[in-house]
Amino acid sequence: MLVNPFYLRNSTEMQTDPFSDILKFTRAQTLATGGFTAGGDWAIRFPAPEKIKFFAVVKGSCWVHIDGEAQPVRFDTGDVGLLAAPRAFVLSSAPGLTPVDAMALFSGAVNATATLGDGQDFAHIGGHVLLDPTSGKLLRDVLPAWIHVPAATPQAASFRWLLDRLMEERAHGLPGSQLASAQLAQLLFIQILRAHLNNAGPAPTGWLRALGEPRLAPALRLMHGDPARAWRLEELAAACAMSRTTFAARFREAAGVAPLSYLAQWRMRLAQRALREDDTPVASLAQSLGYTSESAFSNAFKRITGSAPRTYRLAAQAPSE
Repeated sequence: MLVNPFYLRNSTEMQTDPFSDILKFTRAQTLATGGFTAGGDWAIRFPAPEKIKFFAVVKGSCWVHIDGEAQPVRFDTGDVGLLAAPRAFVLSSAPGLTPVDAMALFSGAVNATATLGDGQDFAHIGGHVLLDPTSGKLLRDVLPAWIHVPAATPQAASFRWLLDRLMEERAHGLPGSQLASAQLAQLLFIQILRAHLNNAGPAPTGWLRALGEPRLAPALRLMHGDPARAWRLEELAAACAMSRTTFAARFREAAGVAPLSYLAQWRMRLAQRALREDDTPVASLAQSLGYTSESAFSNAFKRITGSAPRTYRLAAQAPSE
């Protein structure tokens, strides 16, 4: 078979969530990996992360100075940050303090939790987001270098609840705490992205900005719900209660591509996943994605990805050196 039913549905009656589609497609998996408490004057320098990193202040406040940023930013209780760029950063009780190295600090920590000073003034929890090495670029490439979500945002209540539960799970080691912590961290990551879409102003042109446009949501749900269907522009525009011209212009402004080009690109991403991960015949793959022939699919695939389907499969499935 091509792929699991999540990716290709036979009916548009099933409510579709394109944002969930893409998070699952990129295999975004969030893990809470550690934290620390601190008291008095303190500063810690963290190396540039290889993965997307999140951190949150659960007690007290601190300053965050990210390499490449002109000024440090104050984080208060309940503030959450997401660092998508490979930049080192310093957390401190005040700007200008000489930091200790995070790797040395946490090397001897129990349960990945460290304490500086008496540990009474400040508490922090952090983790990272794992993405599929190939399809994960779809998400990583549209994220800003870093996101700061203050506790004063409308999402503050849910952040507070999630952070409290995460700290409780890590502190008490209840049965199933590892799985519970992973699920809570995943919810936190989703809430960070939602808060960013709602509060950061216009996002850069791309699929993330398009998903943040409520008026475009009906069309995106249709395309993701049944990507094999030969959607017509007027159908998508009608679902959004717009004229064809207005819908096409608004979609292109948000997504950077025309609606049907977006659909073609999503089909090719599904095709790439299938070619990498299973042995579905190219002809069957073409049919399941709505193409009338293998040659039509192959031409579209090569036009968008730069290689023929079989060539792509051979390269993707070849043993790595």
